[in-house]
Amino acid sequence: MTAPGRRSSTFTRLLRHGFTDPAAAERLLDSPELAAVRDDPVLLEALGATADPDLALLGLVRLLEAQPAPTARRELLDTVIAAKPLRDRLLGVLGASAALGDHLARHPSDWHALVMYEPRDLHPGVEEFERGLADATDPVSLRVAYRRCLLSIAARDVCGTTDIAETAAELADLATATLRAALAIARAAAPEDAALCRLAVIAMGKCGGHELNYVSDVDVIFVGEAVEGADETKALRAATRLASHMMRVCSETTVEGSIWPVDANLRPEGRNGPLVRTLSSHLAYYQRWAKTWEFQALLKAQPVAGDIELGEAYVAALEPLVWKAAERDNFVPDVQKMRRRVVENIPVAEIERELKLGPGGLRDVEFAVQLLQLVHGRSDVSLRSGTTLNALQALATGGYVGRSDAVQLDDAYRFLRSMEHRIQLYRLRRTHLVPEDEADQRRLGRSLGLRTEPVSALNREWKRHAGVVRRLHEKLFYRPLLDAVAQLATGEVRLSPEAARERLVALGYADPAAALRHLEALASGVTRKAAIQRTLLPVLLGWFADSADPDAGLLNFRKVSDALGKTPWYLRLLRDEGAAAENLARVLSAGRLAPDLLMRAPEAVALLGDGDGDGLAPRGRAALEQEILAGVRRADGAAQAVTAARGVRRRELFRTAAADIVASYGTEAQPVEADQGALVDLVGGAVSDLTAATLAGTLRAVVRDGWGDTLPTRFAIIGMGRFGGHELGYGSDADVLFVHEPCEGVDEREAADAAGKVVSEMRRLLQISSADPPLLIDADLRPEGKSGPLVRTLKSYEAYYRRWSLVWEAQALLRAEPVAGDEELGRRFVELIDPLRYPAAGLGEDAVREIRRLKARMESERLPRGTDPKLHTKLGPGGLSDVEWTVQLLQMRHGARVEGLRTTRTRAALAAARTAGLLSEGDTAILDEAWVLATRVRNAVMLVRGRAGDTFPSGARELGAVGRYLGYGPGHVGDMLDDYRRSGRRARAVVDELFYGG
Repeated sequence: MTAPGRRSSTFTRLLRHGFTDPAAAERLLDSPELAAVRDDPVLLEALGATADPDLALLGLVRLLEAQPAPTARRELLDTVIAAKPLRDRLLGVLGASAALGDHLARHPSDWHALVMYEPRDLHPGVEEFERGLADATDPVSLRVAYRRCLLSIAARDVCGTTDIAETAAELADLATATLRAALAIARAAAPEDAALCRLAVIAMGKCGGHELNYVSDVDVIFVGEAVEGADETKALRAATRLASHMMRVCSETTVEGSIWPVDANLRPEGRNGPLVRTLSSHLAYYQRWAKTWEFQALLKAQPVAGDIELGEAYVAALEPLVWKAAERDNFVPDVQKMRRRVVENIPVAEIERELKLGPGGLRDVEFAVQLLQLVHGRSDVSLRSGTTLNALQALATGGYVGRSDAVQLDDAYRFLRSMEHRIQLYRLRRTHLVPEDEADQRRLGRSLGLRTEPVSALNREWKRHAGVVRRLHEKLFYRPLLDAVAQLATGEVRLSPEAARERLVALGYADPAAALRHLEALASGVTRKAAIQRTLLPVLLGWFADSADPDAGLLNFRKVSDALGKTPWYLRLLRDEGAAAENLARVLSAGRLAPDLLMRAPEAVALLGDGDGDGLAPRGRAALEQEILAGVRRADGAAQAVTAARGVRRRELFRTAAADIVASYGTEAQPVEADQGALVDLVGGAVSDLTAATLAGTLRAVVRDGWGDTLPTRFAIIGMGRFGGHELGYGSDADVLFVHEPCEGVDEREAADAAGKVVSEMRRLLQISSADPPLLIDADLRPEGKSGPLVRTLKSYEAYYRRWSLVWEAQALLRAEPVAGDEELGRRFVELIDPLRYPAAGLGEDAVREIRRLKARMESERLPRGTDPKLHTKLGPGGLSDVEWTVQLLQMRHGARVEGLRTTRTRAALAAARTAGLLSEGDTAILDEAWVLATRVRNAVMLVRGRAGDTFPSGARELGAVGRYLGYGPGHVGDMLDDYRRSGRRARAVVDELFYGG
């Protein structure tokens, strides 16, 4: 036993040397295996220098215990004490890797692999590793030999003899040697298969890029050919058997564990495609079917095993296709979309700890570097490296990335890769998650040289480097564009104009020369405005590139900046408000309507800021009417009053369009999660309220100009159609009826003249030509249509509806709702028409047949010639007319007894019919989905083209913009049209059953 005083002294020393469990360490030091060196300061110092002194000491005792004889134990202990290189290597490995400590305990003589410390041992290549695996003749012995080689790599790594790039290269070389050994085992097991075929193993991913992890899937592709005179089919079968056996040799778990999985899913058609293909079959696939990401993956393709000549032929044949990938449509959006998909698939609970795939992780650096390689490597062969750090250095040398940016990214990448390596080394498990346990973080921090407060230092350094990487998209891809045009005296190597044009084309800009002119105008000079815009533009360019029309986005930004650039709050808003710049980019590149509105009122940019989150929330009718009526009171005459009302309408239309676009596109901070029906309701309600407020203001202006404050007749405006249903789109006309009632003591002719003049003047003022979107009021749904008077008294309406009303007029009144003017008169009009539109006896069969006949006639007469009816949002199958007429038939049949059906709103009536049991849940959902989708398409067409339309645009860019608004990414326009047709078919089947009676 140790004396108490001595124990206390050792205990303190152990704490000072970094042991966290000094009591357990003392017991191990007192073990018979270490008795001879119990007080040797050299051992304690060496243990204290490791990542985990407790783990290193335990591993050393286990290794000593496992030695087969006392002489072997003495040899090991003497060598450890006397030879510093071995001591540092062995204890360094034991303190960093519990898994390699277990290996040494199982194979106690393997410590001899760490003895050599000569120049030729510093950086072994494939041949040296092949010699280390030469005696392996089966999967078990191959695993033992592999771990023995891994010991030497880990020792050089933890001792700092190699840096992270050299370690990753050694791991890739060891993987290459292992694949060759595994293939040799497979060939020896089936010599008849080996005689039939040539088989090349192409390394992909990190193995092909010469930058492998300690534990990683090794991605491969197999190429096979028949030997001369052999049948090709039989040869491919033989090659497939060899490839499968080779994969099993590496992947299967044995008593010695596994090495790593061999993954062949990067092959053409993935796991659904044949494991082995001929070179010509590979080439045909990549020429016809391959996606952008498959060419990106081929950047790292490298022949490593089997028939190297065949492998080199494979790489040579596909290389030209790789360097044409950037010319493909939607190249950059495809790559960006793939990166986003990777992030979206990370479990929420893990995203903050994801070292590889999370934001600011390793994959961010790799994706950006590969993107730049594919863009600029077409003309610059110096960029064609499969190794990330080599490619980054080449990009900096060529001026495609700023030198300081490249240095920061290099540092960040090396630190993050070192973290990843040390995390995996501990248990030799495939993981990229930073551990949560404090002891694990302490060991990780110490392994990286962070000895003072290792946990806090580790997290601080990790977050710092991740922050650098998070900005890589701006730093690596967009900022050099500004350096090319802004004449900046930064001392950096500048991107050439030709390279800048290449990059803009890859981003999707159709006119790179014009884009460069816009960038030069925005970013050149020494003004505060230019300095702030140089900061903003790299990010904005990325958001523009994410749209269907980047050119329009950049042009519109220049126009807005020219208009507001000298306004202090404008650039401050974009720089300081988190969402303002991104919202502006989305709005400016989403189509014509919103930018056109903004150009006429640039100060509306202020609505796009974060603020309290309500900047883009549409204002209610009461607030709108109050503001417009206040403007009318201040105006000098009716024309000026209507101009003021139009100004409010313009701003509020922009607010609604911007809210719709931002919710539809989503932002980086908040991806698209909006309910499509809720967006339709938002737009319909906002535009309808705005139209009602505008009409109320126009009515007040006309009355004030002509009669002061008292009109000789009470006057009300009744909204009809989509207006009455709160379902107006951006380009909808406002269907209305005008009703009046003479004031007490006023002659009916005088009252009628006054009401007629009000209507005429309102229509004239609203139709005055201006740059604002027109507000057309349509009174054609009035009694007798265009032949009847524009305005009637309430009694006249009553008489007409009692004697002459047709079934279609009763149907049209289902949408009637007072929107402006005398509220009491409007209420009485509703009381008048309720029995007509919700008949107590329901509808007779004659009336039902008439409604069906009218609908069929409308479809045959009004569908434009040459239009694909399946894509017509109003009259096509499952379109607005189908759903609305079906709902309205239910309202007229059952509205008298079902209170919920007495609504002017289509979706509310649908829900009420479902609640009343008139529609099944499934049919309700189908009709609602079709109606919402058709409405969204109409809104999209107006936003994109700046003019109304009932069908999809034919131009590729406009069609792509509609798709983007509806949530379809680049290259998925066909999916959008297919989904629309499918929705229409399903809805039409329901309509056939419910409206036409099956």
